[in-house]
Amino acid sequence: MDQPIKILVVEDDNDINHLLCNIIRKSGYFPQAAYSGTEAMIYLERQDWDMVLLDLMLPGMTGEEILTKIINQSPVPVIIISAKMEQQTKIDALRTGADDYITKPFDIEEVSARIDSHLRRYLRKFESPKIKELRHKDIVVDNEAKTVRVNGIELTLTAREYAILVLLLTSPVKVFTKANLFESVWNEDFHGDDNTINVHMSNLRSKLTKANPTEEYIETIWGMGYRIKT
Repeated sequence: MDQPIKILVVEDDNDINHLLCNIIRKSGYFPQAAYSGTEAMIYLERQDWDMVLLDLMLPGMTGEEILTKIINQSPVPVIIISAKMEQQTKIDALRTGADDYITKPFDIEEVSARIDSHLRRYLRKFESPKIKELRHKDIVVDNEAKTVRVNGIELTLTAREYAILVLLLTSPVKVFTKANLFESVWNEDFHGDDNTINVHMSNLRSKLTKANPTEEYIETIWGMGYRIKT
């Protein structure tokens, strides 16, 4: 990708926002600071972004509200960076569509590494695909437009949900273990974090079922993993 990588930083604390922007600049990317939910929405409506770093406790509009709007409009990866440490808050954010959740106080090197990791996977999806279109039952995936239609209905998938579906469709007879899925989609070593896979798989299945409640697309092979249901 020849265009500069642009990251929107939505954080109302001036010092933390400044720190995150510095982390982004040192990695060779271009940050844009936003200090409220309202300001963030202006930037989101004005142009496209390659990533959003999002606090949850914001003036004007909550981070949860902004997350929902982003997920409904774009596959851009979203990393939540919040002081909220409750397990349910993290789960809710991941279920909504956040790609990662980092709690404050955070380690600078870890934040930098996670930004790099998520960007690598996201930008890889813009490489020229070998297969322009994938079809299974009434699923139609356009690899060039990055769109998914089921039963004639266009789905709004997160970047990871899209990657999981494409991975399953490109090898329809293969059973993917959770380790296979995690290492292929997250591009990281799998350390037994079943919850991450479970949340994203549950969200993907829910969206497929909503588009066509009479059909089953992904089956669980108990004790092994997942594959496309023929």
